[in-house]
Amino acid sequence: MRVRQVTIAWVLFAITTGALVVALRASTTGGRAMEYMPDMAYAVPYKAFARNPVTRDGKTLQLPPPGTVPRGIHPFRYAATPEDALRAGRELHNPIAPTAEALAHGRALYETFCIVCHGPEGKGDGQLVPRIPNPPAYSSARVRAMAPGQIFHVITRGSNRMPSYAAQIPYDERWYIVLYVGALRDRGVAAP
Repeated sequence: MRVRQVTIAWVLFAITTGALVVALRASTTGGRAMEYMPDMAYAVPYKAFARNPVTRDGKTLQLPPPGTVPRGIHPFRYAATPEDALRAGRELHNPIAPTAEALAHGRALYETFCIVCHGPEGKGDGQLVPRIPNPPAYSSARVRAMAPGQIFHVITRGSNRMPSYAAQIPYDERWYIVLYVGALRDRGVAAP
């Protein structure tokens, strides 16, 4: 019993002494806690345009390696030429399955971006037609001969008087529009 009392007394002494040391240390450091590894909390970064002794060329800001593609970017390696439009028609295929939900999403996008020029049924009779030349109707022989990849190319790069919509419509969303345009072209009426 006596050994247990001595052990408890030593534990209480150690705790009290430790608390006293911490309190004294805090009072001498202005109330701040001690930092275990200050170099981890306060790293020494290099400024973007400052000289850097670590790199070969002495520049901090480095170019990405050749061929690097940023996240979320889909490279589109087709020029805005008729030849590349045909090549896109041969090489690109719509990854979107033609479901009712996909067509509904494509219709919503079509009504947001395309309907003002191409009209609700793709006849080239949109609200802007009196002010701009008529775009081709989807039932025309030229448009009916276009593959889905070629329609995607037209949306991405533009064609004749139609501008590129690559900046306004994300890559994946363009395929939904291609799906809906195909439904309008094949049916000749608005798809459900």
